[in-house]
Amino acid sequence: MRLTRTADVWWKNAVVYCLDVETYADGNGDGCGDFRGLIQKIDHLHRLGVTCVWLMPFYPTPDRDDGYDIVDFYGVDPRLGTLGDATEFLRTARDRGMRVIADLVVNHTSAQHPWFQSARSSPDSPYRDWYVWQDSPPPDGPEGVVFPDQETSLWEFDEQAGQYYLHRFYKHQPDLNVANPAVRDEIARVMAFWMQLGLSGFRVDAVPFLLETAGQDDAAALPDPHDYLADLRRFLGRRNGESVLLGEVNLPYADTMAFFGPDGSELTMCFDFVGMQQMYLALARGTAEPLVETLKERPNPPEDAHWATFVRNHDELTLDKLTDAQRKEVFDAFGPEPDMQLYGRGLRRRLPPMLGGDQRRIRLVYSMLFALPGTPVLFYGEEIGMGEDLRAPGRLAVRTPMQWTSGPGGGFSTADPDTFPGPMVEGEYGPERVNVRGQERDPDSLLSWVRLLVERYRACPELAWGRYTVLDPGESAPSVLAHRCDADGETVLALHNLADKPVEARLALDGLAGRELAGVLDEEGVRVDDDGRAAVELGPFGCRWLRTSG
Repeated sequence: MRLTRTADVWWKNAVVYCLDVETYADGNGDGCGDFRGLIQKIDHLHRLGVTCVWLMPFYPTPDRDDGYDIVDFYGVDPRLGTLGDATEFLRTARDRGMRVIADLVVNHTSAQHPWFQSARSSPDSPYRDWYVWQDSPPPDGPEGVVFPDQETSLWEFDEQAGQYYLHRFYKHQPDLNVANPAVRDEIARVMAFWMQLGLSGFRVDAVPFLLETAGQDDAAALPDPHDYLADLRRFLGRRNGESVLLGEVNLPYADTMAFFGPDGSELTMCFDFVGMQQMYLALARGTAEPLVETLKERPNPPEDAHWATFVRNHDELTLDKLTDAQRKEVFDAFGPEPDMQLYGRGLRRRLPPMLGGDQRRIRLVYSMLFALPGTPVLFYGEEIGMGEDLRAPGRLAVRTPMQWTSGPGGGFSTADPDTFPGPMVEGEYGPERVNVRGQERDPDSLLSWVRLLVERYRACPELAWGRYTVLDPGESAPSVLAHRCDADGETVLALHNLADKPVEARLALDGLAGRELAGVLDEEGVRVDDDGRAAVELGPFGCRWLRTSG
């Protein structure tokens, strides 16, 4: 890998860490997380090896949708600090060698946003056409309610405006009209503002919904939504050549590829929702076949673009790309109770409780996260094995306060826990048993394991930059996912046994005859026979990374 290229395209082997300022650390003792607390905890991220922090929304909000209902795109919610606090965090992160991206939530606003309040007040308002209005819901309009437990329609009648407005999400989140050039200009100004303060890009929320113009009277004003996405990327590049757009595009691979754009001219990275869902199906079955077939079918993104891989994100763990029968398999294995499920399509659980606390399986999954081709994305608390709190409604079950110590309030805040933004997890996964302080000096802890994975992932650029090939582990090892990544004459092999029994994988390794393969996660190596074959033993739920040693 050429140094100039690997340095420029930093996202290809980044380690992304998603957090919510509100639930991460309270720096002033009022019970709510804030930028001051985040700054105080930044060295935890540095020691973990994080290279890019992804901030969930921190803008002023009525907080009816955990901050995704925004009333000011240019500010910081007073509960979380000031604009100065946010800027100081950006500077401190950069000082530690970490870039920062933030959620770009511009397909809708809060109904309390001044733009919408003006828009609904008069047809002559300059903001009227910033939203999507109709006298009656159009028959050719968009379809599909995102939150079927809360909404029954995508259109809401506004008495003051005398018309219906479009809302792909909640009725208190009216959609912006991206076909209006004034709206597009404003989105660019929002991005430019935060980049000027130090952001290195954005995670773009609900990209397909942002670009959809079905049923709008002025849809023709945006002839090709993908041209607009390419315009945003070009604008971003002019302001900051290292900037990225990480897109939430939960579509089949063929449809997702369009959002990368020709030659990677649109989104820099797209989340691999399909691969994530097939991974859980493979875990439920104890066989690698679902993930193997998916990786074989997954298209290669443009040269400088990348897939973003993840175990879970901040929303429900969606399983919407599985068949009904497959989804039932995963539900039965990892979330059999109705209150563990959400919207009939996903789970509101974290990984450790789903796997019954089995450290072998938990470590196996995170080994796959860092070994599979793509940019790994961690959700806060994953590094210590936090659990969910099913007492919290909906998606908030996995957005509980970070657990730093075993003391009162889990080290999140010195305030009364009743004032926290959500309940602290209790019981087996509560802070008394699961916290940063208790794991940071324990070489056998999950935190130490994740730190090791991050370190070795960064030391093996082949994983991020190499050409990957899924390998056949032999008929006697259907539980093994084996793949190789090749770059500049070097190779990394990664093997993962999804079954609870030991197994021997027998691999045909073209071009590696007679080579010694060194252990990456431990000291145990493997020699490839002169005929180019190697036998690799794996324990129950075992994982091994092997690398050519010169």
